[in-house]
Amino acid sequence: MPAAASEVGRPIYSTGGVAAASAAGIGLAVIVTLTMAGWVAAPHDTFGEDIVDLLRGAVLAWLVGHHVSFSIAEGQISLLPLGLVLLPGLLLYRFGRWLARCCVIERLRHVHRAALAVAGPYAAIAGTLALLARTEEAVPSMPRALLMGFVIAFVAGGLGVLRQLMRDKGVAAGDLLDLMPARSRSLLVGMVASTATLLAGGLVLFLAALAVNLPEAVEMTGALGPGLVGGSLLLIVQLAYLPNAVVFAVCYALGPGFAVGTSTVVAPTEVSLGAVPALPMLAALPANGAAPVLSLAALAVPFVAGAIGGVLTQRSAPDVVSEAAPLWGFVCGVTTGMLFAALAGLAGGSLGAARLSEVGPSAWQVGVVAALEVGVAAAVAAWVANAWYARKQTRRVEAERAEAAEPPPETAAPVVELPADVPVGEGLATVTALRPREEDREAETEPEPTIAERREVLRRVRGARKRDRAVERVARREARRELRAQRRADRRAEGGWWRRRRADEESEEEMYGITYEAAPEDVEPTQR
Repeated sequence: MPAAASEVGRPIYSTGGVAAASAAGIGLAVIVTLTMAGWVAAPHDTFGEDIVDLLRGAVLAWLVGHHVSFSIAEGQISLLPLGLVLLPGLLLYRFGRWLARCCVIERLRHVHRAALAVAGPYAAIAGTLALLARTEEAVPSMPRALLMGFVIAFVAGGLGVLRQLMRDKGVAAGDLLDLMPARSRSLLVGMVASTATLLAGGLVLFLAALAVNLPEAVEMTGALGPGLVGGSLLLIVQLAYLPNAVVFAVCYALGPGFAVGTSTVVAPTEVSLGAVPALPMLAALPANGAAPVLSLAALAVPFVAGAIGGVLTQRSAPDVVSEAAPLWGFVCGVTTGMLFAALAGLAGGSLGAARLSEVGPSAWQVGVVAALEVGVAAAVAAWVANAWYARKQTRRVEAERAEAAEPPPETAAPVVELPADVPVGEGLATVTALRPREEDREAETEPEPTIAERREVLRRVRGARKRDRAVERVARREARRELRAQRRADRRAEGGWWRRRRADEESEEEMYGITYEAAPEDVEPTQR
């Protein structure tokens, strides 16, 4: 009975509910532990009086980790740390892998079923906790709790299930990319490369600005006097807001910049700031006035990202005509702009008060500017890379033609001696040597090719197809060149277009003729 149960596996939907509850419970336990540590370090009343508020605060922090906004008396708190999403994401990823080990999922395309089995219960848990955490001072958004809980669980849990299935079936990540259409794969690779380059440039810009203003950050930390436990929690909070700071830095490099309150702007054109919260990492903000000269070097980051994305877009699918390569490079920039518009919308928000009701970049401005800057750079880079690839393929085809034109070395044909009783003659028979039965048995018992060998064969087949397409492109180009030359020669032979037109007009003129017949003499005039 246990063997049969292990072969069948657990029910996927009930197991998904267990995985969702376990991930939510462990994440909530971690948040409660951190909240307890902060409560112990801060002045407080008796434990019995604060326990309910402490638990509600922990649940509210868990919801903030899922990017769930909440309303307070002064307004709305929607400027939430993106780094806290990492905690529930990792837990859901691990329990997604556990789900894949416990249940039987035959095909990779059935991953969405397992992801839905985790995402549905997890969204219900998030919505229930949003109801339980409501107080007179803070009201979490239940629709956002349902939506973000479902999205995070579906993505993270689905990735965990997919990773475990790939490991069990021996499928590499490159094999999944090989299953995608060539154009979709090239756009995905280009978008990921350009996005990663932009984020890396934003991280370098933020760390450089923080290093320049490090004494001010140390002084601000000393003024707060958090102590050991409070300092650790302050460090965790700043690390959680680090992804927001990186996105803000990218928006600065793109040009639109970002705001730190109403009527403020931090951009390469100008810096206008007011009072900011006492957070040490905000020491990286520049002073009012003109932007620092060294920070203007960050304006080159979008163009570098576009060039890298355009080259990789063309490299992933090089069999395109020269006119289409810039177009696909620009599409890569547009998708990158759309992605960064979404990131800018998630990174910014409001801190409730009227002074800090607008913090962060404008999503639509960031999306438009990123699409233009990255798209133009990617289009130019894709066009150059495609031209270089076409020239390289043309040289390779010409070299192969030159090698094929050389006469092969003469080799003597093998001589087969036949018995005297075998009839030999033209059209009589064809004699073929047969393998012994032992060789047939060995061929039947040959092991199946491994995944690496199949991937190598697939690479060879694709390389052969690329070479064939390159040969075909060169042949079409030569045919078009010969056709144009033939047309030019025909026009010269006819003497120009005006003479050809005149000849055509003359040929279209109709000719009329009149014939007369003499009447016979024996016919009366009245009959004529």
